[in-house]
Amino acid sequence: MKLFTCQACGNVLYFENRSCAQCGHRLGFMPEQVKLSAVEPDGERFATLADRKRARLFCANASHDACNWLVEPESGASYCCACRHNGIVPDLSNPDYLGRWRDLEIAKHRLFYSLIRWKLPVKTRAEDPAHGLIFNFLADDPSQRVMTGHDNGLITIALTEADDIEREKRRLEMREAYRTLLGHFRHEVGHYFWDVLVRDRGKLDACRAAFGDDTIDYGEALQRHYAAGPPPDWRAHFVSAYAATHPWEDFAETWAHYLHIIDTLEMASAFGIEVRPAADRSGGLSAHIAFDPYETEDFDAIVNAWLPFTFAMNSINRAMGMRDLYPFVLSPAVIEKLRFIHQLVQEQAHQQVQEQAKARRG
Repeated sequence: MKLFTCQACGNVLYFENRSCAQCGHRLGFMPEQVKLSAVEPDGERFATLADRKRARLFCANASHDACNWLVEPESGASYCCACRHNGIVPDLSNPDYLGRWRDLEIAKHRLFYSLIRWKLPVKTRAEDPAHGLIFNFLADDPSQRVMTGHDNGLITIALTEADDIEREKRRLEMREAYRTLLGHFRHEVGHYFWDVLVRDRGKLDACRAAFGDDTIDYGEALQRHYAAGPPPDWRAHFVSAYAATHPWEDFAETWAHYLHIIDTLEMASAFGIEVRPAADRSGGLSAHIAFDPYETEDFDAIVNAWLPFTFAMNSINRAMGMRDLYPFVLSPAVIEKLRFIHQLVQEQAHQQVQEQAKARRG
């Protein structure tokens, strides 16, 4: 994620800002340009200051204060490119449900920022009824607990996960080092992109070489994991204990961590963060994050920046008596799996750029 600037007054803005605290302008995100723009009323529409006051509409979910993304009027769409993927939303007349859904939407929109940056192929259920990406946000039924998961493009997110106390309780029950709403979205969409970028793009052999044989029975693998736990040496091969369950989960966990790394490094770059500890004589803990991690093809540059950065941030968190910002160890085997994800994403991004250029040439 990066920082943005108010076009009306120059104030620094964050992605989630709905209005500029300095000048009061309302703000809207233009996904096609990946820009946050100050807007001004223009009849029933809003003029965007970022591109010479072009008129746009706010997503229909802006009426619930759940979205501030903009829609081009000529598209005829009521919802933005992120909210078009919503299937079931909770009963919004319930104030608790409304608040939790808003938190889920913040995480989902951060996910879509990354998907847009890489130009990853995402279709709605209207465009692809069999496998389009759709999100159901479900509240627990009195007789049944909703399980977060993915099924052929359908991602279910339990509304309860937006309850901080309940999410922490589940984290402790599952013995997880990390559990966030954004992490759920990034993990579950990893399953979707395994289908889209691996299975459907002829990458199965290469993926199996990196993550293992995905044809082993998934249900049995889950039962073994919950009965016996991960293998004793899982840290040498997997980014998390849950990744050791099955190659599908390994891919999804690694995918989620790749998004964690790239988006966090972009924010570090936006702040001009440089890590150069005086005690580091060899330079192994030093990093100057002065590149766009979304665009760089050099995966080694990403790793060489990430390791010193997280060492520094974990140390700072400990000084505040808090848990590590990034409580994971990237072993050489995990780094190679991340490299596979990086190559997969960069290949798709290049392909999309080429297709767009070809379409412009006619």
